[in-house]
Amino acid sequence: MKIEELIDLYGDDILRLCTAYLGDRQLAEDAFQETFFKAWKAQSRFRGDSSEKTWLAHIAVNTCRDVLRSGWFRMWRRSKPIEELLHLTSDTPMPEDSPVRAAVLELPGQYREVVLLYYDQNMKLKEIAQLLHLPQNTVATRLRRARKQLQKSLKGEIEL
Repeated sequence: MKIEELIDLYGDDILRLCTAYLGDRQLAEDAFQETFFKAWKAQSRFRGDSSEKTWLAHIAVNTCRDVLRSGWFRMWRRSKPIEELLHLTSDTPMPEDSPVRAAVLELPGQYREVVLLYYDQNMKLKEIAQLLHLPQNTVATRLRRARKQLQKSLKGEIEL
């Protein structure tokens, strides 16, 4: 399949994943472009062991991890008020979601990525396990622990 077709089919999902993962639309757009550039370069090595969406999500998660690990990002994030980091999936803020989004952004990376993939991307535990190269039970445990942390930080404001 051509890269243009992959962008048409999965572009919105990948951009939303990058935005949720990074917490900033502009950074997400850069990660989105980098994801599809990497996919284009690696297209001949795609074996079809997973769906194309899972393969692209794997590339996107790794790209976002690289951004989060960079010293530049850590310095940039410290300079931003938390309210600016809460616009995960749209350019217009959703005040009713702000506490949830803030809590998700504060989760440790291994929990945040599982929550984003499960709730934002509607992926099944099996797909997430395949994407992250983890046993399915590990993914389930991370999701359960993330829910507990979110419940504590939200103090019962919502039910997960």
